[in-house]
Amino acid sequence: MNNIKAYLVGGGIGSLAAAAFMIRDANVAGRNITIFESMPLPGGSLDGGGGPQHGYTLRGGRMLTTDNYECTWDLFKSIPSLEHQGQSVFDETLAFNEQNKSHSQARLVDRNRFRVDVRSMGFSLQDRIELLRLADADETTLGSSAITDWLSPEFFETKFWYMWATTFAFQPWHSAVEFKRYLHRFMLEFTRIETLAGVKRTVYNQYDSFVRPLWHWLREQGVNVLVDTVVSDIALTQRDGKHVVSALHYRQRAADGQEGAPQVLAVDADDLVFFQNGSMTDASSFGSMDSAPPKLSKHDSGGWALWEKLAEGRPEFGKPAVFNSTIAQSFWESFTVTLQDDKFFQCMERFSGNRAGTGGLVTFKDSNWLMSVVLAFQPHFAGQPEGVTVFWGYGLHPDRIGNFVAKSMTECSGREILQELCGHLNFEPEVMASANCIPCRMPYITSMFMPRSHGDRPLPVPENSKNLAFVSQFVEVPEDVVFTVEYSVRAAQMAVYQLLGVERQVPPVHHYDQSVRVRFDTLLKAFE
Repeated sequence: MNNIKAYLVGGGIGSLAAAAFMIRDANVAGRNITIFESMPLPGGSLDGGGGPQHGYTLRGGRMLTTDNYECTWDLFKSIPSLEHQGQSVFDETLAFNEQNKSHSQARLVDRNRFRVDVRSMGFSLQDRIELLRLADADETTLGSSAITDWLSPEFFETKFWYMWATTFAFQPWHSAVEFKRYLHRFMLEFTRIETLAGVKRTVYNQYDSFVRPLWHWLREQGVNVLVDTVVSDIALTQRDGKHVVSALHYRQRAADGQEGAPQVLAVDADDLVFFQNGSMTDASSFGSMDSAPPKLSKHDSGGWALWEKLAEGRPEFGKPAVFNSTIAQSFWESFTVTLQDDKFFQCMERFSGNRAGTGGLVTFKDSNWLMSVVLAFQPHFAGQPEGVTVFWGYGLHPDRIGNFVAKSMTECSGREILQELCGHLNFEPEVMASANCIPCRMPYITSMFMPRSHGDRPLPVPENSKNLAFVSQFVEVPEDVVFTVEYSVRAAQMAVYQLLGVERQVPPVHHYDQSVRVRFDTLLKAFE
């Protein structure tokens, strides 16, 4: 395998994982692997930026568990920690969560600032019957239907829906297939959704805890990285009825931001190309304390253009238009708050009963924006100065007028978002005196949840592809759930093993939903 060359278009977690699996399990030399990334840094949607003076930024973070995420932990058991010599990233994460166990005591808060009793899910008999019918339906029957096609309006007022929807970012109009997959994949979490006891966290944000050590390890193996590099075309030829990549067309931006000359890289038929098709964080934009984020789309960024070009006339490469055509149904807005003191943290810890890093999402169920915030263990960024605190939040309905600010969230500055948050908590504005709130609009953040049909997503390695694989949230991986780190890592592992004939088995999906005990506990929870 040492002579095979591999080219990875996109530097997100899927591509980074694919590079690692090639080196670890297929004996591909790191020097023969090249990653093309359009941004200045790798990581894709697992990002973390900024600093204490001008404010930290996080577009989001993905929920983790150790009961699931089989491929993710298989990978990170092999990646050394940057801070704890002799430990892997997995070891480091496990030890951190042993010291900081999740047990939320303020999962939902109502309009009166009361912590809602969430021991009961709030189901009616009709809710239980409809939920069971959806969970038992096969994917062919569900087809391209939406969740609202299977559940009555009253279901979306249950405590379960508020908790499940904000934990996983579901909207009522999203895919019934994806919702059903989540019910099965995370059936263990159904029984503890009110405390988030099954949720695991990384030591820092996921960029610092996952991307940086993985990136460091890949560089040590000799992997070549071209940042600020946009691949505009993947040239294909036909050989024996199969698609074969013959060349990559790209431009690399200079240090001054100017586009470099177009370049063409010839690709041998025996070499491999991995393409991250689509991006949930494409066309993201940041605001500031005094300005709302600009409204961008794929036409401003070009992030979906290459997949659209490849898929034209090739249905086996998927249908990007299914996912990126309706921003109103796929966008929401997040915000990152940097404070120069811990006043807000002290107030939240008294109110919630949770020390920062143990409580998970606090959702304001009666918020017009359906706003949630989470206080992570501090420091949340590597190198974060002592005395500086950082928290994150988001709104699932940013197009609606606020309860305390007469604007939609998308029109609000960071200052106005904090005003809305303090209104829901009935906190004095002084707790935010040192705050710097940076909002972030993400027009395609839940595009992978859009209702879809079989064939709308390509397989990691399409049947008629010789050397091209798709690695992203927009490929078809049976039984697994999108909007997770696991989905990208599993797709990468599947693609690498198939193209390189690796005999080692991809870790199977754990079927906790088939456990008699788990099913019984779920039934008890549903009727509690």
